[in-house]
Amino acid sequence: MFTWLLIQRLSIRIPSSSLTNIRHSVTGEHKYTPSLVSFVKMSLKGTTFTNNSLLGVSRTTQSQSFGVSVHPRTVVAMVNRNGRPESSVGVSVDNVVKELHAPTVVGVVDPKLKEHSAAVDGGFDDVYGGDIATNDDFITPLSVSVASGYALLRDPRHNKGLAFTEKERDAYYVRGLLPPAVVKQDLQVKRTMNNIRQYEVPLHKYQAMMDLQERNELLFYKLLIENVEELLPIVYTPTVGEACQKYGSIFKRPQGLFISIEDKGRILEILNNWPEKNIQVIVVTDGERILGLGDLGCQGMGIPVGKLSLYTALGGIRPSACLPVTIDVGTNNEKLLNDEFYIGVRQKRAKGQEYAELMNEFMSAVKQNYGENVLVQFEDFANHNAFDLLAKYSPTHLVFNDDIQGTASVVLAGILAALNLVGGSLADHRFLFLGAGEAGTGIAELIALEISKQTRAPLEEARKKVWLVDSKGLIVKSRLNTLQHFKKPWAHEHQPVTDFLDAVKAIRPTVLVGSSGVGQTFTKEVVETLSSFNEKPVILALSNPTSKSECTAEQAYTWSEGRAIFASGSPFAPVEYNGKVYVSGQSNNAYIFPGFGLGLIISGAIRVHDDMLLAASEALAAQVTQEHFEKGLIYPPFTNIRKISARIAAKVAAKAYELDLATRHPQPENLVASAESCMYSPNYRKYR
Repeated sequence: MFTWLLIQRLSIRIPSSSLTNIRHSVTGEHKYTPSLVSFVKMSLKGTTFTNNSLLGVSRTTQSQSFGVSVHPRTVVAMVNRNGRPESSVGVSVDNVVKELHAPTVVGVVDPKLKEHSAAVDGGFDDVYGGDIATNDDFITPLSVSVASGYALLRDPRHNKGLAFTEKERDAYYVRGLLPPAVVKQDLQVKRTMNNIRQYEVPLHKYQAMMDLQERNELLFYKLLIENVEELLPIVYTPTVGEACQKYGSIFKRPQGLFISIEDKGRILEILNNWPEKNIQVIVVTDGERILGLGDLGCQGMGIPVGKLSLYTALGGIRPSACLPVTIDVGTNNEKLLNDEFYIGVRQKRAKGQEYAELMNEFMSAVKQNYGENVLVQFEDFANHNAFDLLAKYSPTHLVFNDDIQGTASVVLAGILAALNLVGGSLADHRFLFLGAGEAGTGIAELIALEISKQTRAPLEEARKKVWLVDSKGLIVKSRLNTLQHFKKPWAHEHQPVTDFLDAVKAIRPTVLVGSSGVGQTFTKEVVETLSSFNEKPVILALSNPTSKSECTAEQAYTWSEGRAIFASGSPFAPVEYNGKVYVSGQSNNAYIFPGFGLGLIISGAIRVHDDMLLAASEALAAQVTQEHFEKGLIYPPFTNIRKISARIAAKVAAKAYELDLATRHPQPENLVASAESCMYSPNYRKYR
């Protein structure tokens, strides 16, 4: 006896015994036919078979093994075991698998339902219509109807919780699976924020937000967008640092792709396991230098997940177009290797040729799978790999290192804005950095590029305005032979200076930048010395998380007697000094990378150019108003971050067109409006 399942141009004939096996494999009674389950799922989505295989089994072998015959045919129905068609009701993928014991399931695909491209080309095929629908349009939450609303309530992309209307509850079999009340999304936002505010520990708030993201994606982003200043420190730095440290203990559900050194030779296959096939942004880390916390190995996944949440909330990139990836090559963190809850490969870090070959396979597979226009953002790689990867793949891939380039762009924006408070041009100032790693040298180079652009002086001459201090002291010519390659451009003529306070006295900077990853290194003596020869010293304590900040806002304002222009990498509360309240800015990369990425996407850019970073900095600085300056701010509030991101995206896209690096033609007349129109909306849609 056979049951017929006819699905989207495929007619799949499955023996009843095989259906029983599928049911057992789902219930856990037996482990049978996992490939056939995938076969059914892929067929329901209309996915074609690639490389003649499913999970390594050829189509011929697949059919012979399970008695499945495949014929080209359109979707009709599934009949019962007596061979008689039943009345039309809907069927979901999950219910085909989970409720095969039911005598009746009939799935009919809406003939009016067409595959749409997302608002920005290169996104996934939007079979639901949700990404191109307006808030008033109706969409279908699943590509086939649903026989049971139970699965729909557990689909984070389409679950609306109590916001399902009375009609939707009937149409999608949700009636009785929810309490009777129907509430608006705005009330859900209010209630959820009230619940999150009950938690006193930031990590608990982080976990609550991650739980929400896995339960109701639209509500998660609605909540984050409308409460960005309050929730940004929760979903990203500084709280995400603690989350990464404890990732193995709090791990519940994977949120990205984990590619290990043991997967060498199979990376393309692993990328194909990801359900979305048209990715626009990948954030990848190897976990070796997570914030200022060091080597966290596989547990660094919290960083790509957090970054991509911000790409969506702040830059409007659709969640389905984002892919978080962790490259697990081991860890040198002995504490993690001995931790029974550690979730990564338990070995020392691979390096050298083995590491390079794995990364090369990954980059090649990404380009092969997702095309020329996919943006790969390198995140929290150690210095020795970060610079090499950026240099190697910049000529051939669309790559961006947020630690080097994103940090540089946001800091340059703050400095450009600060000129309105301290006066002079960029070339009139002297810059001293504590820290000469990825962030320090990246910021220094972008400052020099902007000085060179403004003055038309050679880059080598512009670099002389910038001095760096590393763990061995001031970087000078006499140290040239022992310096790492990325530090050598900053070796100027000067006598050796080993103490940082002495370097401040010798260089007499107007702008002090901390990127050391070591807390409390801007001491009282350092700040007082800086303030002694600057009426308004600019102090940027950029290291994250808060415990690693070179000084606090209170220390900067107090030790400078209220004269400092201060910003930090992690947020600080307002400070009262001598009866005046000082509000410090946050030099957060989240100002730059979401809009920067959006600009690359809307222009179809194929490479990142330094002039794009300068354009992003100038666009951000232009958003700081006189009202902000009067409060001592050198960055605009995050409350308007989506408008800020749209303006940054427009400037980046314009530069891509100017440099002939754009592939999306013709160029829109109004790039700001184009950017805003492409942004993902987290508002609930009406379901048919």
